[in-house]
Amino acid sequence: MKTASTLKFFTLAFITLIFSSCLTVETKEYTFTFTGENSGRLSIKYINILSVMDEEKDVTAEDFAEILERYINGNQIAEDFPGATNIKTRLYEANGQLCGEATMDFPSLSAARLYQYDKNSPLMMSISAAFDSETYISSNGSYGNDYMPVVFWPAGSKSLTVKTSVSTPDETSLSLVEEFRKWKSSK
Repeated sequence: MKTASTLKFFTLAFITLIFSSCLTVETKEYTFTFTGENSGRLSIKYINILSVMDEEKDVTAEDFAEILERYINGNQIAEDFPGATNIKTRLYEANGQLCGEATMDFPSLSAARLYQYDKNSPLMMSISAAFDSETYISSNGSYGNDYMPVVFWPAGSKSLTVKTSVSTPDETSLSLVEEFRKWKSSK
């Protein structure tokens, strides 16, 4: 019995090691554009995608390969936004930094991770429910506060924007822009 528990522990530890990511991003910019009553288009820009050193080891090549596998060629965005359709992803360089963008159509508010109690209530986005432990920076709506991290927009708003912070680069953060340049030149 103890052997089975030990085997399960090491299997779980191995799986966690394999799937643990050293990827982060400095900021994210969300733009929701409504084309119907509760449907529209969502764009998420990932500004300054970074690799975090793994025990002082440079893992930029592995992390860039993960971006390609999971986000560009994979279905990570579809998993993160069930119900979204017409998903497109791209990588690009801006200001010497690796950036990414995911765009998608959403058929409902919930598919875009938005909420509205009824048609007269404000549209809402919970920052704490967003991915990557995000922190609010700015928006074209009204931000609750740190105890109620929700952005509110008046009912009937047609364009919603939010900017969040995910991580602040430090000495363990490595740019992925060189990996991107190598990949782009090989295409």
